[in-house]
Amino acid sequence: MRMADIHPWVVSIQDAFKIQKELTEKLLFEDDPDDPALIAGVDVAFSRGRDLLYAAIVVFEAETMKPIEVASAAQQPVFPYVPGLLTFREGPVVLQAYEKLKLEPDLVMFDGQGIAHPRGLGLASHMGVLLDKPSIGCAKSRLVGEFKEPKQKRGAMRTLSLHRRKVGVVLRTKDNTKPLFVSPGHRITVETAARRVLEAGRGHRLPEPTRLAHLEASRAKRDI
Repeated sequence: MRMADIHPWVVSIQDAFKIQKELTEKLLFEDDPDDPALIAGVDVAFSRGRDLLYAAIVVFEAETMKPIEVASAAQQPVFPYVPGLLTFREGPVVLQAYEKLKLEPDLVMFDGQGIAHPRGLGLASHMGVLLDKPSIGCAKSRLVGEFKEPKQKRGAMRTLSLHRRKVGVVLRTKDNTKPLFVSPGHRITVETAARRVLEAGRGHRLPEPTRLAHLEASRAKRDI
């Protein structure tokens, strides 16, 4: 699988900030010309008792949203819990799971932020650059930005803005349910990111890729 040069993960907080700044300069916000054939969902769980991170990746056929491959990994974190720098904690185990995939996804959805992040580089953006893949951040809560509440019907959305810049949308994926905070990670536009998340919905609040990835990460956490 094609992967950009990987930076060190065991670094100081200041060096982590510098790495984030360097990676933001590589972000692209243009849609790929072809529709994805394979879509992957990624989620990470943590066990305090075992001090282990569990990453799960589920690959789907985009047309049918049928899951066709699952990969998981577990490892101890190499970076402390620091808000805004969670990828330095979760990134290594995500890459470990990704390297186990036999199928290469064309688009990756992350349970986390894209550019809706204090320095514009949440998990989806960070990993999107490293993997050189179109990526979407699909978060259950807001990290940064201002917005107005969308209407209660599925598909309703409002702009998520940070310093007067559109960094994502607040998207209602199910009637009368809390919205999701969707932001582009890399190689995708805000509008297409929102559309992909809605298309991947199967009657739940979460799109099917990250929903099943969450279930698989929780299962790995129980089983290991």
